[in-house]
Amino acid sequence: MTDPPTQRSPDEVAAAFVSARLAARALESYPGPLPDGLASAYRCQARAIELWPDEVTGWKVGSIRPDLAQSLGQNRLIGPIFAQSVRHATLGECLEFRTFAGGFAAAEPEYVLQIERDADPARTDWTIEEAAALVSKVFQGVEIAGSPLSAINDLGPAVVVSDFGNNDGLILGEAVDDWRDRPLAQWSSQLYLDDVRIGAGSVTDLVGGPFESLRFALEQSARMGHPLRQGALVSTGAITGVHRLHAGQRVRAVFETGGEILCQAR
Repeated sequence: MTDPPTQRSPDEVAAAFVSARLAARALESYPGPLPDGLASAYRCQARAIELWPDEVTGWKVGSIRPDLAQSLGQNRLIGPIFAQSVRHATLGECLEFRTFAGGFAAAEPEYVLQIERDADPARTDWTIEEAAALVSKVFQGVEIAGSPLSAINDLGPAVVVSDFGNNDGLILGEAVDDWRDRPLAQWSSQLYLDDVRIGAGSVTDLVGGPFESLRFALEQSARMGHPLRQGALVSTGAITGVHRLHAGQRVRAVFETGGEILCQAR
């Protein structure tokens, strides 16, 4: 007989999420007791990473609402980006991405930082300036947010953390060659869903900006035993808001830094 969800261990919760993701099926409810904080949520995420049949190639960074950030002690969270989930878009190409029928899906324009060299694996204290000095390239990108659990965002940041940070892939667009010379306010994007503009923003809307996201990712990933390596990608946070979508809908992310990314949910 299968234990009821309230009796499942964190390892069993991680296994339930991994199994659902691999089978592309939804979960009707959280498969166990809700994590009691970020520490337990990251332990669940770490176990799920061990079970996932792919290598971590980077991290998505998400924001935590100010009212929750105060009680949790952190204003950001991270989730793994796996190598096989990263795709490169060419101009005019429309890439399809999967959704979990009955689960959660969104596509979020973001700016993605690539790391020039390995970070010190023992180091868990960085300044923004030190983090920025590690960046070799900046890409326009779209994070594919996705989870088998429809209510993932409604249940709070710890639940988001426990299921890979609600990440299901990353689409990379063009590199921003002049990123060092551009004011951060110009690192902006507009989001269209089925040709209707539903969001706009820039990295200045992120508390502390994109390099603060990188600083946080450097510290948190090292604590988890997955320090950033040369070539790692860090998706720095949604700048147009999180807009839920469904299979069949078409996404267009237009970047002020030049270029756009087209993709469609299936």
